[in-house]
Amino acid sequence: MPNERLVIRRPDDWHVHLRDGAMLKAVLPFTARQFGRAIVMPNLKPPVATAADAVAYRERILAALPDGVSFTPLMTAYLTDGTDADDLAQGFKDGVFAAAKLYPANATTNSAHGVTDIARIAPVLERMADIGMPLLIHGEVTDQSVDIFDREAVFIDTILASLLERHPTLRVVLEHVTTADAVQFVRAHAASGRIGATITAHHLLINRSHIFQGGIRPHLYCLPIAKRETHRVALVEAAISGEGPFFLGTDTAPHTVTAKEAACGCAGCFTAANALELYAEAFDEAGALDRLEAFASMNGPRFYNLPVSEERVALERRPSVAPDVILVSEGDAVLPFRSGETLRWSFAGTV
Repeated sequence: MPNERLVIRRPDDWHVHLRDGAMLKAVLPFTARQFGRAIVMPNLKPPVATAADAVAYRERILAALPDGVSFTPLMTAYLTDGTDADDLAQGFKDGVFAAAKLYPANATTNSAHGVTDIARIAPVLERMADIGMPLLIHGEVTDQSVDIFDREAVFIDTILASLLERHPTLRVVLEHVTTADAVQFVRAHAASGRIGATITAHHLLINRSHIFQGGIRPHLYCLPIAKRETHRVALVEAAISGEGPFFLGTDTAPHTVTAKEAACGCAGCFTAANALELYAEAFDEAGALDRLEAFASMNGPRFYNLPVSEERVALERRPSVAPDVILVSEGDAVLPFRSGETLRWSFAGTV
């Protein structure tokens, strides 16, 4: 008889997009309902580039929390060619920043201010290595001559490997990995204890064929884009392995329906509305529910040198329906991943 109820330590989301303004108020309650902490991405307009920016953004997040909800946003700095290493280091020392985010310029949503050449931020990376500040990387090249399905693997081969060699004490998270190449690379460097990788729920559940199943499905389009089935299988195997470098990061990325269903639609899947239910489905299908807690609740805090949660949450094997739409403001809404579909698992809250 399969387990009907699963109780685990309250997880954290190590990669989340909360946006700002009306969108922040609409989506934050979903993340805060399930997760105790979250690494908050800094790619706003304008980006969260300084410690002062991060303090102000954190205050807006806390102000948008529903009453009585316990949630800790962990802020990140958006690295640019002109990042001030002193401001970054002071922000880390003061507990304002938990990490810094490297977006190759124009790699994804709101990344126009990103780093144009990693050599330009070498002094910043040296300072981060000295103080133990993690570098979070969107690992794709932006060379348009490189096929979109190959950009993660090419980034690993041409940029990431040499980056780790040049900065041998820098702590790195390769975010939202999508390929067997990334899994292999992380495992090859796991013994150092200085590399981690987040894996999203949607990359555990879909491959690139799903994006075109019966037509173009813009709400399944994300960056890095979903890859072949062989890569999805490799991600599942890594997630359920229990190995320390692999941990939960939803990369939940809300965009309005009109922005997604456009002639040039935005990249991102909004999974916060049912994140743990989706992860439970992936682990259940792999026969590895007993290893969900390590992936969701243990490995991430250990990498970030933070205590694991003493709270518990429960998931139950009973049908739940993903929300149809989430209203943001008049005329604007977000469509959750698997909107309107019946899911096999339900989130039962804290216990």
